[in-house]
Amino acid sequence: MAEIDRIAFANDASVYRRVPRAVVHAKNEDDVRALLAFSRQEKIPLTFRAAGTSLSGQAVTDGLLVVLSRGWRDYAILDDGARIRIQPGVVGGIANQYLAPYGRKIGPDPASINACMLGGILANNSSGMCCGTEQNAYRSLDQLRFILPDGTLLDTGEPDSLERQRPQLAAGLVEIRDRIRGNDALCQRIRRKFAMKNTMGYSLNAFLDYDDALEILAHLMIGSEGTLGFISEAILHTVPEAPLKLTGLMFFADVPRACDAIAPLTADGARALELMDERSLQAVCGQPGVPEIVGRLPAGAAALLVEYPCDTVEEQRQRAEAVVSVQRQLEILEEPEWTTDPKRQAQLWTVRKGLIPSVGARRAAGTAFIIEDVVFPVERLSSGVADLQRLLDRHGYDDSIVFGHAKDGNLHFVLTQAFETPSDIRRYDQFMRELAELVAVEYGGALKAEHGTGRNMAPFVETEWGVDAVREMRALKQLIDPDGFLNPGVILNDDPLAHVKDLKDLPRVDPLIDPCIECGFCERWCPSRDLTLTPRQRIVVQREAQRRGVRATSSRETRGLQLRRADPQLQHAVRRRRARNLARGRRARSHRIP
Repeated sequence: MAEIDRIAFANDASVYRRVPRAVVHAKNEDDVRALLAFSRQEKIPLTFRAAGTSLSGQAVTDGLLVVLSRGWRDYAILDDGARIRIQPGVVGGIANQYLAPYGRKIGPDPASINACMLGGILANNSSGMCCGTEQNAYRSLDQLRFILPDGTLLDTGEPDSLERQRPQLAAGLVEIRDRIRGNDALCQRIRRKFAMKNTMGYSLNAFLDYDDALEILAHLMIGSEGTLGFISEAILHTVPEAPLKLTGLMFFADVPRACDAIAPLTADGARALELMDERSLQAVCGQPGVPEIVGRLPAGAAALLVEYPCDTVEEQRQRAEAVVSVQRQLEILEEPEWTTDPKRQAQLWTVRKGLIPSVGARRAAGTAFIIEDVVFPVERLSSGVADLQRLLDRHGYDDSIVFGHAKDGNLHFVLTQAFETPSDIRRYDQFMRELAELVAVEYGGALKAEHGTGRNMAPFVETEWGVDAVREMRALKQLIDPDGFLNPGVILNDDPLAHVKDLKDLPRVDPLIDPCIECGFCERWCPSRDLTLTPRQRIVVQREAQRRGVRATSSRETRGLQLRRADPQLQHAVRRRRARNLARGRRARSHRIP
């Protein structure tokens, strides 16, 4: 494999970068089983990647990277849309398109749904803006087909498959189950933790929710970030998609007043409650569709994007009347705009969904773009936001923004910084340690709500969960993956500095390239994504050329990398790729239908 291919896949959407030893596009279960056997035989770690939109570093490796994005797209609609059988390479938004004629959708609704794939949605136990804890990947799972690190293929549609093939594993899971259930303090902790959004560590709630070893194992696979096995197919329960909605944007003088509105709006039936702080709103000020009031908000202001699902026009009308009486109880800055027009609703959602690209595009060239994902108890959300903002300011993250799913107490925050000097890294390390203490210890919240533990939070799993829970997590990993070759260092990591290692710098290349945050959202739309490099990968390669002291430029004539004073190996790799792509293009043209 050419070096350029490995470099192109070194980055996911996180702040981490690892160059794989090899990149393999697995086509079927036999390929996966063969790769797992090779990993064990050669003692090379193996990591699976679907869309690569992971924000926490769980889809990068210096071992074997097994990519699913060029296949695994089969699906079947079951029970008139009540369920869907689906493979891990299907984009979440595409799955919803398949279900739309039935008035249904999948339960998880992450903001990245039009880019992320089912493999990542399941492996990270994704939730989103509306689904809460009731409709996430864990709760909507019906059946699962998966492969363990030793190549064992299991299917919950065959209830005896675990006992028949791996009786010792079944017995080991039951032993862990009974040990957890015998620890009252741990059981209470698990129930409390999973009453809120939580993707920190393994899904220990499976040991309380299910008795059967195979069902326990299948639900442990959800949220395991590819550290316990490979999910080749899932059957998910779907949820109704309301044909109509009532949407409004409410503005408040400060965050506490916005948080005071959460309980009455939730009780009134609001399905989405998206909180945005003042910096978030200023990041999108002046953009198309953003209300004019954003430009004249007082310091410290906040907003809630509120949405109600409606089945009929009459229900829309009733909702609109009812919400007027609710908002009389709230301290809002001025009469909010409520709309039933789908186009205007999409514009209001753009205010919320446009935050990440807006901040990413405005950041200083050469700085990394970091998104974190925490949970405060809803009843303490107001003070949690204030303490989080103070923590960000204390560490000099003046351009940070705080927003998120207020109904669940789930906050995202974005910060940018360079990782060019030891002091840069020390600042980030200290911030993360104080963040862990603030969220997990002082507030009893969760350090991860829906983005997965990943490399950035693995050193803090014990801070949140305590010794007893981590002991059971380690026993689980040892039971299923005794060699530890499957995505090591993700979820459990003995290195207390893992979160500040393998950090990617972003060398300045070109004003058109520098704003890219490598999220991968563009890859789904790229017509050449299954043929050659995607836009993200081309940028990754050009940044690598700059990193090596190579000047990379592009032109219409070459439509590729032009290397000056080039590293001979990289130059040779580029020539090989050009020749291969040219040959592919010729073959494609020869098969083109007139």
